[in-house]
Amino acid sequence: MNALDIESVWKYYGDFPALRDIKLRIERGSTVALLGRNGAGKTTLLKIIAGLSGASKGSVKIMGEDARRETTRRRIGVLGHAISLYDELSAMENLTLFGKLYALADPRKRAEEMLERIGLSRVRDGLVREFSRGMRQRLAVGRVFLHDPEVLLLDEPFTALDDRAIAVLQALLREGHAQGRTIILSTHQLREALELATHVALIQRGQLVFEGPRTQEMADDPAYIYRTYGEK
Repeated sequence: MNALDIESVWKYYGDFPALRDIKLRIERGSTVALLGRNGAGKTTLLKIIAGLSGASKGSVKIMGEDARRETTRRRIGVLGHAISLYDELSAMENLTLFGKLYALADPRKRAEEMLERIGLSRVRDGLVREFSRGMRQRLAVGRVFLHDPEVLLLDEPFTALDDRAIAVLQALLREGHAQGRTIILSTHQLREALELATHVALIQRGQLVFEGPRTQEMADDPAYIYRTYGEK
């Protein structure tokens, strides 16, 4: 069984097709760099995979189940443009709350482990509204990995992160890949993405124009993928 089966997905905004007949199968344990210029449709596709938006036509299945089922959503972790934390709660309270929402056996223990992992255990009782931007970013990364999701969806994760948060995220992604998790990473940071990726998917104007294994040539020359498969 594949981790993801995306079958003939279209997404319309009015009469405008933001996605056009996307067909993509992603094997378990893959790390996919989802590439494309601004407005290509990457964020729209990730939202549909995450079950946050519905496709106009077509279907998305995660581990064989419809992406919009509640049980399926618990199997994924999403890091989008919003940090998605509660400012008036402490770091510990935030992660414990999310742990409860994900029905973890011991949310508090898991929250403590994650705070240690992301280097925030010393400020566990501090309110998030008092945190620096970098600390908030690391806590958001911790939230995504808290429930050990089988599938990770990350939309431009490196763009707003400081150096320490990037290091934490990269370490968790490498760890997740080693554990067999499936990762879809949408980004403009080509070098960072291609270092991690096993596969590449390129979207242009809502259409999938390339999908295949990440080659060493792509890793050595990040512009290769656009130069070779992009618009002429």
